[in-house]
Amino acid sequence: MAKVSGYVNRIAVDMGDRVTTGQVLATLEIPEMADDQSRAQAAIDRSSAEVSRANEEVRRAESASEMAKLNYDRLSNVARQRPGLLAQQELDSAKARAFEAAAQLAGAKSAFVAAEQGVKVFRAEDSRVRTLLNYTRVVAPFPGVITRRYAEVGSMVQAGISSQTNVLPIVRLAQDNLLRLELPIPESAVPFVRVGFPVTIHIPTLGRDIEARIDRFSSQLQLSTRTMAAQIDVTNSNLNIKPGMFAEVNFRFESKPNALAAPLMALDGTGETRRALKILASGALTPVNVSIGSESSEYAEILSGLAEGDLLVLSGRSQLKRGAIVSPKIVASPGAKQ
Repeated sequence: MAKVSGYVNRIAVDMGDRVTTGQVLATLEIPEMADDQSRAQAAIDRSSAEVSRANEEVRRAESASEMAKLNYDRLSNVARQRPGLLAQQELDSAKARAFEAAAQLAGAKSAFVAAEQGVKVFRAEDSRVRTLLNYTRVVAPFPGVITRRYAEVGSMVQAGISSQTNVLPIVRLAQDNLLRLELPIPESAVPFVRVGFPVTIHIPTLGRDIEARIDRFSSQLQLSTRTMAAQIDVTNSNLNIKPGMFAEVNFRFESKPNALAAPLMALDGTGETRRALKILASGALTPVNVSIGSESSEYAEILSGLAEGDLLVLSGRSQLKRGAIVSPKIVASPGAKQ
């Protein structure tokens, strides 16, 4: 966005252009700022002249004060050496003139300091105008790619220094050499998450897997989804990954070789205890309670209730009753290796 309001005079980039840090993206035209700069410079010149005049006043007052003090000291010495020669009124007048000259000198010095401060004020104003004038050049704050262009030459853009909804940006710039992957961590997995935890990122669109680590997480669950936000910085040096792509993140919290597992589609209910419909050797059906442990998106670890080799009904359980005789047909469960 622009830091100052003005008309777009030139746009040097378009959608898809790659830019570097500090590259000029657009320039604005603000005729009033040239007048402000001229006014500030004129004020500086006038204040500088006032400083020179105040400096002359200080030197004149110093001379007058020194002369009045010398005159008073001279008369005082005569009065001490030859009492009665000078009238007391003449001596008092000389003393008063010396005090008055000293006061005028102090006033001249104060006026000189005030004039100098005035110059600083107007120079600060000139610096402010020059700073705002520099904002007419909109530059890239970081390297990236222009993903959208909003303004054209002649467009009026407002200063983007507040949360106004009607402020029109000039362009949208995306830094795509380093991407940030945002993912929700399920509540059950939150205790295992830490900074540096290794994960595998799979990008279905590209058919590519990336080994990465968690860089930061919020340490707070969202009440609506019961998940915790986490972020992973993904290096994209070849620019194949585009901002906005979806990715799958695989966690490996623990490893249990040779664990007994059953497909989730064969289990009913939630929690640590589920129900399954087991097929006996005679072909009869019997429901069993199953205790589960770790759980993935497709399988659940079986802690008790089933044994290796048991046959389970995968679908249509609502239409089957206890004791019914069936002829099982062995099928590969989802995700199983053939």
